[in-house]
Amino acid sequence: MTNQADFLHSKFPIPQDCGLNTSGYNRFINRELSWLAFNWRVLEEAGNQNVPLLERLSFLSISATNLDEFYSVRVAGLRELARTGSNTPSMDGRNPSEQLKLIETEARKLIKEQQFILTKLRKEMAAQNINILTAAQAREGHSYLHEIFLSDVFPIISPLAIDPAHPFPFIPNSGFALALQLERKSDGRSLRALVPVPQQINRFVALRGQGHNYLPLEELILMQMEQVFPGYKLMGHCAFSILRDSDLEVEDEAEDLVREFEVALKRRRRGEVIRLKISVDAPATLRKSIMAELNVTENEVVEIDGMIGLSNLTELVFDSEPKLVWPNFIPRVPERVTDHEGDMFAAISQKDLLLQHPYETFDMVVRFLQQAASDPNVVAIKQTLYRTSKRSPIVEALCEAAEAGKSVTALVELKARFDEAANIRQSRRLERAGAHVVYGFINLKTHAKISTVVRREGGKLVTYTHYGTGNYHPITAQTYTDVSLFTCDAALGRDATKVFNYLSGYAQPKTLENISISPLSLKSTLLERIITEQTNAIKGKPAAIWAKMNSLIDSDVIDALYAAGQAGVKINLVVRGICGLRPGVKGLSENIRVKSIIGRFLEHSRIVCFANGSHLPSLKAKVYISSADWMGRNLKRRVETLVEIKNSTVKSQIVSQIMAANLADIAQSWIMQYDGTYIRATWSNDKFAFNCHRFFIENASLSGRGSAGAKDVPKLTHTDTT
Repeated sequence: MTNQADFLHSKFPIPQDCGLNTSGYNRFINRELSWLAFNWRVLEEAGNQNVPLLERLSFLSISATNLDEFYSVRVAGLRELARTGSNTPSMDGRNPSEQLKLIETEARKLIKEQQFILTKLRKEMAAQNINILTAAQAREGHSYLHEIFLSDVFPIISPLAIDPAHPFPFIPNSGFALALQLERKSDGRSLRALVPVPQQINRFVALRGQGHNYLPLEELILMQMEQVFPGYKLMGHCAFSILRDSDLEVEDEAEDLVREFEVALKRRRRGEVIRLKISVDAPATLRKSIMAELNVTENEVVEIDGMIGLSNLTELVFDSEPKLVWPNFIPRVPERVTDHEGDMFAAISQKDLLLQHPYETFDMVVRFLQQAASDPNVVAIKQTLYRTSKRSPIVEALCEAAEAGKSVTALVELKARFDEAANIRQSRRLERAGAHVVYGFINLKTHAKISTVVRREGGKLVTYTHYGTGNYHPITAQTYTDVSLFTCDAALGRDATKVFNYLSGYAQPKTLENISISPLSLKSTLLERIITEQTNAIKGKPAAIWAKMNSLIDSDVIDALYAAGQAGVKINLVVRGICGLRPGVKGLSENIRVKSIIGRFLEHSRIVCFANGSHLPSLKAKVYISSADWMGRNLKRRVETLVEIKNSTVKSQIVSQIMAANLADIAQSWIMQYDGTYIRATWSNDKFAFNCHRFFIENASLSGRGSAGAKDVPKLTHTDTT
């Protein structure tokens, strides 16, 4: 299998001078190349024999979806910078044109490898009686397929002739179509046409009979060409799909923010084509015609020798064959909630509660708001909404509360990429129910995850607060690992209220007691804590940092980590995706280790632990959960939270259970090298390969009345992550 080392290894030389005066090119890894390295790790899971077969198919689909989104947003942005002649370097010293060349080379390797892996997976699937057929292979079920076509496909397809009277039609972003060269049987007259493959129905049609046989929708359309173009003979055809620039710009002084976003979304649908994928054997005349109509150049065309549209492969992941998918598990209801017969307020008032999703069910977050909506003692609810599901039970609860006369304030973030349209619909619905809907700042995304419920208890008002690291989205919460803190601590409630006042009334808080927020104080808090560890190391005190996040790319934070590591601070980082820091370089970062965990669940929680003069794990540590990754956008251009954990049980749960298990993981871990490449963690055949996802499935959270902790996690030393 091609390895991402092939393109990264020679591109990041070992620094000649490893001091902090080293040029940006030498001390940082390029953001875009680091993202591609992450997508290689995702793709390599599709070839991992330790992963169930159909889950490997899912990893392949995810890698394809990731790459498409990367092109629609990141590459589209770089492309525009290059077109304007911008030579502004990235933090590693490359201008946009240089980055685009490297990206293009590597993306083509990825696409080729995706097709190679699909070929291998199809062979393994065939051994399990799961087949993706061609039209020729599906002839035996012709009558059944004919019925399916007429009932489920024919009514919604729109064959489009291409001639002076019928100009080339608009193909949306991610649109997939068949291009046809036809000849009329009666007189031999030629016709060029397109048939967009409908995205409103499943891509794969299940065939009747033994086993699991599927026919791609485009193959079914080709089989039924006589129904689509009666009287014509098919002379040649190809499939193609396109990606459009999906970046979104909004005028800063928009008078009506919702209306402005609705207009911007229409502009996005008509964004410029930045990539054309087309069948490798496309007839030359069709290929040339499609390129001309879409206004794409040769270097924007990728010929696919295989299947176009791999993101749809998730349709083939079914659970009727248990050995082919992950073992089933049921997310836990915390025992402490059960002790109180499901009453969230009673459970929280007893003690702070930290849940780790998906191992503890996200239903507890939904129940928290549903109980608030129906509780006559609740007088007010405030909620941030960044991403949520289409039929969100959380939005339902907020609407119910507003209709019942409670004061409901919903901060809806319209700038949540690719969820803008859904969030507009949710905001309209909330407004109709009587909620106060606010949209925060034009120039800042509100990415913080906060919910407050104000409840009348014994003649006084008590604020119950939820702080999360993930979105209020019941569907993604089934696969994303996140933590949720429930508390009725008065200080944390006051802090949350101040954040909401900042969002709704631009009332910038003068003081916050237990949290920091970006863009005001989050970054400075992180830097101060890193410097404190550095000072402790210089004084000969124990000094260490454990942190977990999705991305690390902010240059100031990276330089602070370099300086702390040089002073002797032992730094262990779990960074799932992009990492601009170079670990393990003598004189620069030999005390810093970076690993990435790619497994059954998508690592998403953001946590940071500072030793604070003691050895980790320790209850003396300074411990935080956050909504923010360590990126410039999160620290400067978003409203984010960094919440200090002071409750001893919750602190122990984070340090001795969650972080200890993540750092001890071997089975799903990749170790980052100085040049930006990653090596899969290895273990001897007689050694147990600790799997943190399995550990969390089997052991309840401490604050939910679980007992597994540091004693149940393999002993960790700093060198365990090498």
